[in-house]
Amino acid sequence: MAVGGAGVSLLFMTSIVVAVGLCKRLIRRRLYSDRRLSTLLTELLSTFQICACTNELCLLGNVEPKPHVGLSLTYGFTVLHGLTLTGSACNPCGTLQPMWSGGVPLKTGGLKIAAQLVAAVLARVFMRCIWSLGIAEAHYGALSQGCSSPMQTTVMQAFCIELLFSAVFQLTLLRAERVNPKYRVHLMALLITMLVYAGGNLTGAIFNPALALSLHPHCFYEKFLSYSLVYWVAPSLGTVLVAFIWGEILPRIS
Repeated sequence: MAVGGAGVSLLFMTSIVVAVGLCKRLIRRRLYSDRRLSTLLTELLSTFQICACTNELCLLGNVEPKPHVGLSLTYGFTVLHGLTLTGSACNPCGTLQPMWSGGVPLKTGGLKIAAQLVAAVLARVFMRCIWSLGIAEAHYGALSQGCSSPMQTTVMQAFCIELLFSAVFQLTLLRAERVNPKYRVHLMALLITMLVYAGGNLTGAIFNPALALSLHPHCFYEKFLSYSLVYWVAPSLGTVLVAFIWGEILPRIS
């Protein structure tokens, strides 16, 4: 991809972040009295931002020098998301964890997860509309891709990797709750970048069911069973294991 094309993509992703921020501010002002609807719409917009930006970010994976540019952008935009999406899970697993511990009612958690999945689909549709305009060079090839499979290993190994990565991420998130927010966002961004570097060539290191659906919808259509096991069941199971150990086992030991 040409440098100019990369610049266009970066500008476009930044525009998405700004637009989502403005929409969230408008929602907070207009729906101040209806906190449930405001929370759901905020979760939808936040998940949309992550999914849309990551769809575009994946197109920059071939920018030289590899993988330095891709990893740097992953870290940078993860920090940006962390700073602008405070209070939103943007991940069904992030919602499942407090649901398991009783911190979020079942109905509220279910609505949040539904909003995240809807946002993932909307982000994919939106990105395909943008790619059809041919604003950047890489957009032409993006439209012609079918199942650009991120799974470059066996289903069992991919299952274990996504389960492990999800568990590590959720455990770190719980441990980092007491860390100063301005340092926590960099800690989580560094962790995500390290996980992408470690497993990106094997599974894509997604560990987010909504993001996986947005990035690879054709793969779920063509190989639903294997992809749902790896990208939906595995990260959810990893989250439940962490929530169980954190809420049930560790308190008894301590």
